[in-house]
Amino acid sequence: MADQSPLKRTPLYEWHVAAGARMVPFGGWEMPVQYSGIIDEHTAVRTAAGLFDISHMGEVEVRGPDALAFLQHVLTADIAAIGPGQASYALLCRPDGGIVDDTFVYNLGDHYLVVINASNIEKDVAWMREHARGFDAEVTDASDRTAMLALQGPAAETLLRQVAGEAAAGLPFHGVARAEVFNMPAVVARTGYTGEDGFELFVSGEHVEPLWDGLLAIGRGAGLKPCGLGARDSLRFEAGLALYGHEIDETTNPYEARLGWVVKLDKGPFVGAEALRRIKQEGVRRRLVGFEMVGRGVARAGYEIRSLEGQPIRHVTTGIPPP
Repeated sequence: MADQSPLKRTPLYEWHVAAGARMVPFGGWEMPVQYSGIIDEHTAVRTAAGLFDISHMGEVEVRGPDALAFLQHVLTADIAAIGPGQASYALLCRPDGGIVDDTFVYNLGDHYLVVINASNIEKDVAWMREHARGFDAEVTDASDRTAMLALQGPAAETLLRQVAGEAAAGLPFHGVARAEVFNMPAVVARTGYTGEDGFELFVSGEHVEPLWDGLLAIGRGAGLKPCGLGARDSLRFEAGLALYGHEIDETTNPYEARLGWVVKLDKGPFVGAEALRRIKQEGVRRRLVGFEMVGRGVARAGYEIRSLEGQPIRHVTTGIPPP
């Protein structure tokens, strides 16, 4: 039976509707898929800048004396290598190596912030709390009180410098810092999901609308545009970035998804390590690959791929027309 739960809305929902955005369900949320058009927004990010409301994403705070030890246990990346003010991509894996979710981990000095996918919030929080048993670590779901924006594109640094100063705009790749943006407290990270330079900003829900309005006001002259999930998907696809539920899921392991680089088997024991070590040694029978259509038409997600003899091989995980 289909889930009949009402769709959640971000604090910017009314703004999106008033701006004429086309709203669609995504991961349990009602989100803008486009404003001026996917191609127009995609191009803005590649040539100038785009601003995305990604407040549907989940945020988990991990605190306590064993915070690092716990994250080392539950994630595939070497979290000990992430110093204060740094961030890293990481995976939550099952004992059999399947991917529970892909995450981004930020070391804020006094605690860690773990960003997870919107559709997996309840599952991930429960998974993390289950595996936190025996560790002196507190796992807090901060999703409902945290809003998140992504400012992406070649003009992002110049725009952010105008309102947040050098401490934020001058962050290195995968750097993170607390900052004042329009005199509002924020966490700013030089991360993103578009293949472009850019920043992700975390603020409380009550501060996100003035932050959104302020960034658009100073950026319009530089070509900044509000962007929806359609452009976010085409941008990440063009950059070769995986989307949970498409390229990765619990039936897919990191080596099949070409994410073996984020599995640090030499860091010590962690959930899934034994299975992943065996998979790496034995090799995989399937692997994520890209292909380009030479004729007309688009290979959409779910389409079956057959051999020249008509035998089914695999299926398409994501397919979009070129922007």
